[in-house]
Amino acid sequence: MKAAIYAGKEQIELKELPLPEVGEHDVLIQNIYSSVCGTDTAVFFGGPGTGHKVTVGGEFGHETVSRVVKTGRLVTDFTVGERVYPYPLCAKNDPSRAGTLGGFSEHILVPQARRNVGLYPVDDRIPDRLASLIEPFTVGCRAARRGMIPAGEGRYLSGQSAVVFGCGTIGIAAAAAFSYFGMARVMLCDFSDFRLNLAKDLGFAVCNPAREDFRARALEYFGSAPSLAGPTANIDCWLDAAGAPSILEDFLRLGKIESRFVSVGVNNAPRTIDLLHMTYAQQSIIGSGGYMPQDVWDVQRIMTCGRWNMESIITHEFPLDQLETAIRTAADVEHAGNVVIRMLPEP
Repeated sequence: MKAAIYAGKEQIELKELPLPEVGEHDVLIQNIYSSVCGTDTAVFFGGPGTGHKVTVGGEFGHETVSRVVKTGRLVTDFTVGERVYPYPLCAKNDPSRAGTLGGFSEHILVPQARRNVGLYPVDDRIPDRLASLIEPFTVGCRAARRGMIPAGEGRYLSGQSAVVFGCGTIGIAAAAAFSYFGMARVMLCDFSDFRLNLAKDLGFAVCNPAREDFRARALEYFGSAPSLAGPTANIDCWLDAAGAPSILEDFLRLGKIESRFVSVGVNNAPRTIDLLHMTYAQQSIIGSGGYMPQDVWDVQRIMTCGRWNMESIITHEFPLDQLETAIRTAADVEHAGNVVIRMLPEP
């Protein structure tokens, strides 16, 4: 099989590797499409140690949709030809392999394969290209879920409002999940007009803070609510899928009373928080990392509900032997949305 090997900063090698041997409890899957993640671009441009434990000399890639091509002698949960989503945290029975699953390799061996644990069936209504986005969509879905207020029996309080900072795949997924879960108003913010137009075409309100007054635009769209500093935009939940330091600062300064902040685009730098202000404003800061099994099912429902043409955020497709070009393209936020790799040879 062909496999993309991470060879260091701005270096990728395409190698021929032997197909893995399939044990009696294992499943061999063939990747159909794989998506380029922000962590893939980070480790490509930043070098080892900057993305998902990707190490020199190893396979990488983790956003993929695949098909079962061989099953072990004792496997009964899967059939050859079945389309599946390999769940990165469990597909290798090793959470540390989440970023090095082998999404940019033609095949992945799933040892001790378990249905709805390491491999999930994919709804037939989801196109192959879109199905490769299940993984980043689960990250966005989990973040949106963390920002909702539970109302019992798997339901959430409806009628509230949310703003999402960062208009990449995860940000758009979070906005869709917010709307799907019952948020009445959702706005996406980004400095890239190209990506904002992708969100706008999906029906979301947008704002570019680089050339618009965010506070004025938010007041216009969300209406007014009280804060400790006076009238402010009526935003119940702020979701940070970008990681810029100013986003949390703006939330603490502009957030209305009882507003909440969800962090999914992590900025690792130490932060200073005025706890007294936050206490009297009754604000909440919530972390969201990764995803859970329920997010896999909800993402497939979101992708098939008919409200959005989510495949439209995929702006570029490349074959595996052009992976480096694909990663460089994905990093160009002014000209690209989501970028996918076609893992199968053209017919």
